[in-house]
Amino acid sequence: MSVALITGASRGLGRALASALAERGWDLVLDARSAGALEDAAEELRGRYGSRVAAVAGDVTDAGHRAELAEAARGLGGLDLLVSNASALGAEPLVRLEELAEDGLRQALETNVVAALGLVRRTLPLLRASAAGTVVVVSSDAAAEPYETWGGYGASKAALDQLAAVLGVEEPGLRVWSVDPGDMRTALYAAAVPDDDGPRPLPERVAPAFLRLLDRRPPSGRYTAGALPAAGEER
Repeated sequence: MSVALITGASRGLGRALASALAERGWDLVLDARSAGALEDAAEELRGRYGSRVAAVAGDVTDAGHRAELAEAARGLGGLDLLVSNASALGAEPLVRLEELAEDGLRQALETNVVAALGLVRRTLPLLRASAAGTVVVVSSDAAAEPYETWGGYGASKAALDQLAAVLGVEEPGLRVWSVDPGDMRTALYAAAVPDDDGPRPLPERVAPAFLRLLDRRPPSGRYTAGALPAAGEER
C-alpha cells in the first residue's frame, strides 16, 4: 500500500489531494493546524475509502511536529509521496512591499520554505527506501510573475521552487516536482484578495493534474497543473 504525507490537508487543495489519493487506495498522513477540521477530513476518508489515515495536528514550522509526521509515516510502513502544501501569505490581505511587515515575510519564508526543507530532511530516509519516492511542493505563478502585492508570498514560493530544483539534482533516485496549481477557489486565495470574487476552479478540479504527474512520472522539475491534460486531451 502506498503512503502519502500531505501538509495543509484539512481543506482546499490538500484535502482534495488526500481524497483523490485515498480513492486510489493510498494510506495517508495528514497535517493541519486545526485538530477538529483535520480529524473531520480524516474520518471522512476512512469511512468512504477504508484508507488508514493518521491525522497529526500541528504547525509545520515546529520541528517537533515535523518529527511526529515522519514518525506517523513510519508507523504506516514508510513513505512514497511527500506533498508540501501548507502555505502562509505573510499578510492577509496581501499588501504592497512598502507595507509588508518584516515579520510577515519571515512567517511566509518559515512556513513555505524552511518547514518544507525540514520535512524533506526528516523523511528522506523513508523516501529513498521507496521504489517510487516522490516530493511535491505546491508553488504558485507568483513565484515567476511580478504581480502587485504578491511580492512576499511570491518570493517565498520562488525560493521553494529553487529548493525543489536543487533537491531534484541532489536526489536523482527520487522525483521532485514543483507544481503551480493555478488560481483556485480556496480560503487562502480569499484571504489574499478578499475583494476578488472572479470565477475560479475548485481544488477538486485541479487535483487530477497531480495524479497525472504520479502516473506519468516525468523528470524532476517545475510543472503547471494546467499544462498536464487528461488522457484524450493530449495533442
